[in-house]
Amino acid sequence: MPNVRSVVLSWSGGKDSSLALQALRADPDVEVVALLTSVTAGYDRISIHGVRRTLLAEQSASLGLPLVEITLTPQCSNAGYEAAFQQGLAAIRERFPAVTEIAFGDLFLEDVRAYREQALVGSGFAPRFPLWGTPTTALAARFVTDGFVAHLVCVDTEQLDAAFAGRRFDGALLSALPASVDPCGERGEFHTFVSDGPIFQRPIRCAIGPVVIRDERFAYCDLLGADDR
Repeated sequence: MPNVRSVVLSWSGGKDSSLALQALRADPDVEVVALLTSVTAGYDRISIHGVRRTLLAEQSASLGLPLVEITLTPQCSNAGYEAAFQQGLAAIRERFPAVTEIAFGDLFLEDVRAYREQALVGSGFAPRFPLWGTPTTALAARFVTDGFVAHLVCVDTEQLDAAFAGRRFDGALLSALPASVDPCGERGEFHTFVSDGPIFQRPIRCAIGPVVIRDERFAYCDLLGADDR
């Protein structure tokens, strides 16, 4: 189909990425061919979210999409991230030469969108934002009603109580969030891992592990895969 655009989706493993994939798959003019994910070296976990790489691999398998991984160093600088991102784009060019766009699950932060767009200048890839401008209250509610299953894996304790780490993202959680917290955590209040939903061929088996505080600020819930328990 000559008019279909081949797209790689920037994938964090969380709900916004999942909703972005759902939206892209509903668009007949788009074919998602792979996922692009940042992994922190040494920790073997998804960057920022702190989810085990083994669970990321299970997501990839259940979605039927290959992964392109960007490897970051711990406490990676902006310059280091940008260099690694460009390496990821080079890998996409080599592995998926038909790809013309990189999609992101960003919702409303103009500075983040501008950063993404700038990072793609001169790359040969155009940015796509399938969820942009969707009201986050409606988006969070749709995530729940569509049958997605997710848990909070990282909480910024300067914006939200650490007790929310490990909780399921559901109607009860949305009702309990303080008014200052965006329902989708778009300002970095929290991050999630999605283990089931309409985009998956099968659920990802995981269990709630211990919660630890890092950098005297971030509460991480360690999700355990089937082989980790």
